[in-house]
Amino acid sequence: MQKILIANRGEIALRIIKTCQMMGIETIAIYSEADKDMPFVKEATKAIHVGEPHVSKSYLRVDKILEIARDEKVDAIHPGYGFLSENAAFAEQTIKAGMIFIGPEPKTIELMGDKIASRQTMVNAGVPVVPGSSRGLKTIEEACSLAETIGYPIMLKASGGGGGIGMVLCENEQALIKSYESTKKRAMTYFGSDEVFIEKYITESRHIEVQVFGDRLGNIIHLFERDCSIQRRHQKVVEESPSPFLSEHVRQKMFDTAIKAARAVNYTNAGTVEFIVDQEENFYFLEMNTRLQVEHPVTEMITGLDLVQWQILVARGEKLPLQQAEISSDGHAVEFRLYAEDPVRFLPSPGKITTLQWKVEEGSRIDYGYMEGGTVTPFYDPLIAKCIFYGESRQKALAAANRFFNDIKIEGIKTNVPLFLTILDSDSFQKGEYTTHFLNKNHVK
Repeated sequence: MQKILIANRGEIALRIIKTCQMMGIETIAIYSEADKDMPFVKEATKAIHVGEPHVSKSYLRVDKILEIARDEKVDAIHPGYGFLSENAAFAEQTIKAGMIFIGPEPKTIELMGDKIASRQTMVNAGVPVVPGSSRGLKTIEEACSLAETIGYPIMLKASGGGGGIGMVLCENEQALIKSYESTKKRAMTYFGSDEVFIEKYITESRHIEVQVFGDRLGNIIHLFERDCSIQRRHQKVVEESPSPFLSEHVRQKMFDTAIKAARAVNYTNAGTVEFIVDQEENFYFLEMNTRLQVEHPVTEMITGLDLVQWQILVARGEKLPLQQAEISSDGHAVEFRLYAEDPVRFLPSPGKITTLQWKVEEGSRIDYGYMEGGTVTPFYDPLIAKCIFYGESRQKALAAANRFFNDIKIEGIKTNVPLFLTILDSDSFQKGEYTTHFLNKNHVK
C-alpha cells in the first residue's frame, strides 16, 4: 500500500495524512472549492479539486471520488468518519474498482447501519439490548401499544440513523403521536428510509463505548472504553477514558460483551460498540459504529497506539500488531470538541479566524483542522480542533484542560470555550458524577 486517497476533509484528513507520512505512504487529498486553502490540502502529497462547496457536489460524489482514485492509481481509500465512512455501497464500489477500503466489510457496514437488524443480531448473539422494537413500526397505533407495554419515557429512532440524528424523546403518548410522522419524514430525508422503532429511554444514564479492532485472521481485541456522557442534543461534547463511573468488574464484563458483539459479525478493522448504562451499572447495546470515531485520540493517549496505523495494517491483510494481553492502559485522557459556535444560542458561527493562539503542554495534543487566518464556512461541521489532555490521574488531565481553555485566544468567530469552562468548573464533573443529562441540568439546552 503505497498511495492512499483520503475521502474526507478537515482535522481527520490531516490526522490520516500524519500517519501516512510516518509510514512512508503517499496521500491524495480531495477538496471542495470552499476548502482549497485548508491545512489538509497543503499537507497531502497531492490534492485534487472534487467539486463545489455543498457536500452533495463534492465529498459525497462517489463517482468523482472513484474516478480520481483510478486516475491517481491509489491502492486504497480511507473514508475517515462521517460523509461516506459508513456507506456500504461506496465500500463495495471501492473494492470492485480494485482498491482497498480501509474499514470493515461492506456487508458489516450495511448490517450495523440498520439499527433494527443490528439489534436483532445482538439479541441472537446474547448481547443485552435496550427493551424496544424487534422490527420497524407499521402504524402509530402499534407504536403507542408497544410504548405502553415498555413504559414511558421512550426514544423514537430512525432505523438508518446515527450520531443523534433521527432521535426523539417522548415522555408520553401525546408526544409520541405528535412526533411519529415527522420523525418518519426526517428519517426518509436523511437516511433514505422512513423505518422507525422504539427503545426504552433509560433516565440518568451514562453513554459508554468500547473500542474494538479485528483483523482478517479472526483476531478481535478491545482497546478499553470511552465515557461519552457529556452530550448536547444527543451529540458528544466531551469524552474521556477511563470512565470515572464504572466499577472494574463491570468494565471487564463490558469489554467481553463488546468482543462478543464484534465476533457476531466477524468484525474487521476499527469499530466501536456503544452502550447505555444505568445507575446500577446495567449496560445495554445501543449501536456499533463501523468506522474510526471522532474521539479515537482518547484511546491513543492512554494506550500509546496509533489507531490509523492499525487500520492501514489490518486493511492490507496483516495480523493485529498486538494481542490482548500485550495491550495496557495508562493514565487518563479527556477530549473536548472545539467548535466555531455561538456559546449562547449553540448555532454555528462561521467566519474568518483572525486570531488563534494556544499553548500546548507536554502530554497534551491538538488535532486541528483550521489555523489562524482560516475561514470556517457554513457548508460543513464547524469543528475547529479536538483538544486532548493527558495526565497520570483524571485530576491532572482536567487541570491541564482548565489551563488550556483559560489561556486560549480566539478572535473573529465565537466558540464553545465558555461551555468547556462551565463544565470544568462543575463539582459533579470534577467528581465524575455526571450523566447524559449533565448539560441540561446545568441549564445548557
